[in-house]
Amino acid sequence: MRITAVLLVLTSMAVPTDAAEPLKGLLVTGGCCHDYGNQKQVITEGISQRANIVWDVVHEGGDARDYQVSVYKDPNWAMKYDVIVHNECFGAVDNADFIKGITQAHYNGVPGVFIHCSLHSYRAAGEGADPWRELIGVTSRSHEKHRALKVRRLDVEHPVLIGFPETWNTPNGELYKIEHVWDNCTPLLVAFGEDTQQDHFVAWVNKFGKARVFGTSLGHHNETMNSEEWLGLVSRGVLFVTGKLGDDGKPIDGYAGSGIKPIQSPALEPVPMK
Repeated sequence: MRITAVLLVLTSMAVPTDAAEPLKGLLVTGGCCHDYGNQKQVITEGISQRANIVWDVVHEGGDARDYQVSVYKDPNWAMKYDVIVHNECFGAVDNADFIKGITQAHYNGVPGVFIHCSLHSYRAAGEGADPWRELIGVTSRSHEKHRALKVRRLDVEHPVLIGFPETWNTPNGELYKIEHVWDNCTPLLVAFGEDTQQDHFVAWVNKFGKARVFGTSLGHHNETMNSEEWLGLVSRGVLFVTGKLGDDGKPIDGYAGSGIKPIQSPALEPVPMK
């Protein structure tokens, strides 16, 4: 197991006197089909620029589909964190008891944020993956061909959407087919699928047990993730699920980030198609 502590501190800037104790986030990442090495940098740096949060990162499993992340085997794996961000892709894991160990921590109250292929993780478990899907808020097991997407806001008032444009043409995309929306899920954004000739939700909020949840199926390509639209949306999602987002769509006092600037990464190119 490798846990990397990521402290994003600008040494040239004084710490604001009104800064609160930062949120403690855990990013779980790794698995098939995506550039997780660069995406973990985009996620942690990008969100920390927009929210007062420090990170631990668990990046395991190489490009395997059937790897079981080691930290999940500890019954108390999530207790020291304010939020868990899932950006993993382990679709061939079929152990229902292992899956319950993940979902129970969230059900007990630890907030979650779910990105892209986390939706397709654990799908080999069949109905044994339903607690995972209920936690996320939607069920998806497949996707359309790669193409740019026109993302549209739904007619819903929510602070996570404040600052997001009425429409957003993504630089690239992989639209997930949404098969089912669970009872406590509230969709926020939608995109039309050329292959299925129907709309599919691409962002939402959910309630699972005591936990708030935010999810988005967007984020296959690095250039989608490394955009103001995506990072702003997901950062507001993190702040919302942790109770640190105001009704105006801005961080509450003490939870603003370090300030937005370009993320320096050696490779922000599209990743290969599945």
